[in-house]
Amino acid sequence: MQQLVAHITSLYKQWKGDEPLSVDVLPQSGSERRYFRLHARPDDTVGRGKSSSVIGTYGANVKENETFIYFSRQFKENKLSVPEILAISDDGMYYLQEDFGNVSLLDHLESKGFTDEVYGLFKKSLEALVQLQVKGDAGLDYNSHCLTNTEFGKQAILADLLYFKYYFLDALRKPYDKQKLIEDFDALSNYLTHTEYKYFMFRDFQSRNIMVTPDNQVHFIDYQGGMKGAPQYDVASMLWQARANLPDDWKNDLLEGYMDSFAEIIGQPIDKAIFRSQYNGYVLIRLLQVLGAYGFRGLFERKAQFLTSIPLALRNLRDFFNNQSVGISVPEFKKVLDMCVADEVIEQFTPTQATEQTPLVIKVSSFSYRKQIPVDDSGNGGGFIFDCRGILNPGRVDSMKTQTGRDKEVKDFLEQQTKMPEFLNSVFDIVDITVEEYIKRDFESLMISFGCTGGQHRSVYAADAMARHLKNKFKVKIELNHWVQDEKNWINTPNP
Repeated sequence: MQQLVAHITSLYKQWKGDEPLSVDVLPQSGSERRYFRLHARPDDTVGRGKSSSVIGTYGANVKENETFIYFSRQFKENKLSVPEILAISDDGMYYLQEDFGNVSLLDHLESKGFTDEVYGLFKKSLEALVQLQVKGDAGLDYNSHCLTNTEFGKQAILADLLYFKYYFLDALRKPYDKQKLIEDFDALSNYLTHTEYKYFMFRDFQSRNIMVTPDNQVHFIDYQGGMKGAPQYDVASMLWQARANLPDDWKNDLLEGYMDSFAEIIGQPIDKAIFRSQYNGYVLIRLLQVLGAYGFRGLFERKAQFLTSIPLALRNLRDFFNNQSVGISVPEFKKVLDMCVADEVIEQFTPTQATEQTPLVIKVSSFSYRKQIPVDDSGNGGGFIFDCRGILNPGRVDSMKTQTGRDKEVKDFLEQQTKMPEFLNSVFDIVDITVEEYIKRDFESLMISFGCTGGQHRSVYAADAMARHLKNKFKVKIELNHWVQDEKNWINTPNP
């Protein structure tokens, strides 16, 4: 990570002529790309938008980078809501782009709920999407710049269906007629290939990829997977995003508004009944593609955030399948979907969580091996003790000697220059098994302790991270204590 920061800083200096004031490593999402926020020095602004920061991106897939840069420049020329590309490294693996801030449409939804203000932002986003799809399509060289297929046709639809089959359906290990299912896949992809309208298709249009600036303007990011295709696919992606879980009346009203905007910009009326029927088909395709992605990232790559999203996606699929029709008979496909959305399957992927009546209290602590390993006073004994001394020690760096694992410089060091993230992911996997069982079996206590040399940096950071993880995933009661940092008894800090 240190090397990536050095390269993106060098590109910034080459472009701006000066070092950035600071560089933040942004959380990684589903892809392998890494993002950074580079802050300008005081009284300086960067980019056409006169922001105080820019976004730096590292991607080892140069073709993917080139596609994003090409689309961005073409769209920017048409005054569409995308970031300006500011600088590109000679090897094509790093680039700088305009920063729209860190507040997405999803953030607005989760913080404000289903309010008129948030509805207005969704409506505005769909109106901007029409502009991107139609105006952005004009003059695009799909053949030279798309990552995979130039058009979302039968081959791409089948690829999404097979993605669902291999990475989610087959992982259930339940019987079905494979040949009949493939035949139904073929029939459905043929049906959807004959879409009347084909323009630029964002491919991953969801509220997380829509940034909202303080003036309530919406801007799009992460469209490098775009290709020519049916406009309904993007609308389906947004309105049926599992995490957003929009109410049915919002979905219906927003779709109606989108169809009106679409007809207006193409300058001709559309057959809304046909448009809706094809839209329903793309809703199904999108829901299955998302399940395949969650299966791959969660079941195969063991990323917890994707595993916990599977129940939401399954309920979303069940809601759609019970209330909508795709306009084509696919009997084996229907059997498979009925199997996937059964209560037992949803329960299989739903994490166990504590309630107010759950007796379990988990005591998480940091300590120094120079002093004493915490003693379990519950009378049960046992628990976990993890040794953090194998992680590089920020306490050996002069500027961090008097800081703790809660200070930004120390946290950045541990996250960017050590194997602390890998260490904690492994620890989470081990601890989660016990916590889930303890909740189910009404156990009352569990100790989890992290030790390092001085009990000041690594162990403090790790204990805080563990407390957050358990609180977020299991909703369990946490008592957090840093034995070296304070000499108090156990302190209850449920949201460290």
